[in-house]
Amino acid sequence: MWNVVLSELRKLRRPTLFLGTMGAVVFFSALFSSLLFLLIDSPQGNSDRGRVVTREVLSLATGGVQGFGSVGGFLGIIALCVFAAQTAQEYTYGTLRNILVRQPGRLRVLAGKFIAMGFFAFVMIILSAIISIAASVILAPRANVSTDLWFGADGRQALMTTFINIIISVIGFGTIGMVLGLLLRSPISAISFGVLWLLIVENLLIAVKNSLEEWMPGAQLAAIASGGAPSGIGSGIEYSHALTVGSLYVAVGALVASILFVRRDVSN
Repeated sequence: MWNVVLSELRKLRRPTLFLGTMGAVVFFSALFSSLLFLLIDSPQGNSDRGRVVTREVLSLATGGVQGFGSVGGFLGIIALCVFAAQTAQEYTYGTLRNILVRQPGRLRVLAGKFIAMGFFAFVMIILSAIISIAASVILAPRANVSTDLWFGADGRQALMTTFINIIISVIGFGTIGMVLGLLLRSPISAISFGVLWLLIVENLLIAVKNSLEEWMPGAQLAAIASGGAPSGIGSGIEYSHALTVGSLYVAVGALVASILFVRRDVSN
């Protein structure tokens, strides 16, 4: 299996994929974090969906990772695209048959590819955390936001909690992308379906009926990345609910895709 991991990592380090992906991570991590401080007095809000994050909130121990938490959903979409493309292209290019000649254990191949892409996602998250926190530290004085609590014990705990939540969310998104790649066996189809569902279809369904937000897979994983809504506030998705429902979606999808990968012909 570890030979599969190494071979997959070799593909993932291609400059066009690695540098392009990491460049997007750097840009959007800096952008999302910067907007929190640059638009802090804007009546249109300074966070996603027009929400207002005040100076008082940004001055708390969790303020240093507000930007990092807000970019978690975007990192998940990137992971979905990478996992879907790297999985489906084996069918498109016909390379899966050659891989299985060298390693006939299909589940070992699948596990090796997942581990390698998971490591790629982990690198993305670390880079995003560095850029987001650095941008926040640089822009906080300009916005008159105190950073005294950011690097204390509570601030470090907030960073660790946010980091773990984003790892769970991004790996969840990536697993869904891998499932789509195995089911559709076409990079373009898998990426298109995943992105359209997450960015358009889910939002339309939630706009029509707000209660559907509690059951949409993308909404659950995004809620995990942001830490969920506080219990009892009456709006948003609670973390425990998002973790339970999101894990169920990912587990069922992974099980179905694994069975199909083992039983279906490898040709596209």
